[in-house]
Amino acid sequence: MEQSKQEPVFRIGPIRPPSEANSLLLQVTQGCTWNKCKFCELYQDTKFRAFSADSIKQDIDAIAYYAEKAKPFIHGDGTFDRIGLNRILSSMEPQAQNCFSMVVNWLLGGGQTVFLQDGNTLALQNGRLSDVLSYLKQTFPQITRITSYGRAESLSRISAEEYAELHAAGLTRIHSGFESGSDQVLQLIHKGVTAQQEIQAGKNIKAGGIEFSVYFMPGVGGKALSQENARGMAEVVSEIDPDFVRIRTAAIKPGTQLYEDFLAGHFELCTDDEKVLEIKTLIEQSHCERASIVSDHIINLLPHIMGSLGRDKAVLLGIIEEYLSLPTLDRRLYQLLRRYNAAESVSDLSKLSASERSRLEEICRQTDSDAIWAEQMNSLIARYV
Repeated sequence: MEQSKQEPVFRIGPIRPPSEANSLLLQVTQGCTWNKCKFCELYQDTKFRAFSADSIKQDIDAIAYYAEKAKPFIHGDGTFDRIGLNRILSSMEPQAQNCFSMVVNWLLGGGQTVFLQDGNTLALQNGRLSDVLSYLKQTFPQITRITSYGRAESLSRISAEEYAELHAAGLTRIHSGFESGSDQVLQLIHKGVTAQQEIQAGKNIKAGGIEFSVYFMPGVGGKALSQENARGMAEVVSEIDPDFVRIRTAAIKPGTQLYEDFLAGHFELCTDDEKVLEIKTLIEQSHCERASIVSDHIINLLPHIMGSLGRDKAVLLGIIEEYLSLPTLDRRLYQLLRRYNAAESVSDLSKLSASERSRLEEICRQTDSDAIWAEQMNSLIARYV
């Protein structure tokens, strides 16, 4: 056990996008520089900190140590020695176990992608981040993709030339939670950024040769600003033409300022139908050549909304119309199934037995109020964020 105490450890942050499920997580900053968005409570008790380049390099060295430790047990044909890996794992203390497990899972997933944490990595001074990226690539030459979160306000202050430098050092994709492209909604949720700053950030990133993935949050403007939320996002997306527009349905969680606004009667929750109509408006009003829309999170009602905002509009809108054309009871039934991760498309309704359908329909009929039903669905999806 004395030997296990000497195992190196590295920092691991709390979140990453679903698209980075197989990526190595490398924490270069902690928390969020803004930390005032009214819908978010993730970093409420975390003070922002940017780690030194030397400190991050030490973490990279620790990752390399575990990679070497794991390699003899991972074979080129995709198989691995589970017993051997578990024997090593059992000799380690919990923190080292977490580090070793992450590196093993990364190598089993190909060992080619890395995600830089936490919420605003691009706040790290440009020279320091380039230094870290170069060291990471030198240590693991097999890496093909390095991605990061970035806050739009911070991203807007980085020039295209600086992004080109980061791209040359190895940064390939930036994710940014725009949530909305409407200044009214951005002010409502206290996002601390404007639509013009979002556009500037996107244009500079694309000019620097880096892929850009933005997030849209249907429902975050509430019932009063529902369509304004969608129209504003469509305008911003059309100006930038990012590589990806990722849907992240608003889930108003207890403990957030927006939930307090809801309890006080200052914010009215959107229904699932209104959120779907926002996505419809975004698709209809976006004019893009490159951008793909992606519904890659369990909180989204319609996960099959995936395709080009330029070429696939008819197909994407067809998925939405298929849902909206259902009778009210069937829409509620699908919402309920989806919120319990028991359905992925409206066609799954046909797979229910008569007894299952009868039981679930009774649940759907227990309230006549759309507002109460919206609150119930919000509670269900809030469990996933």
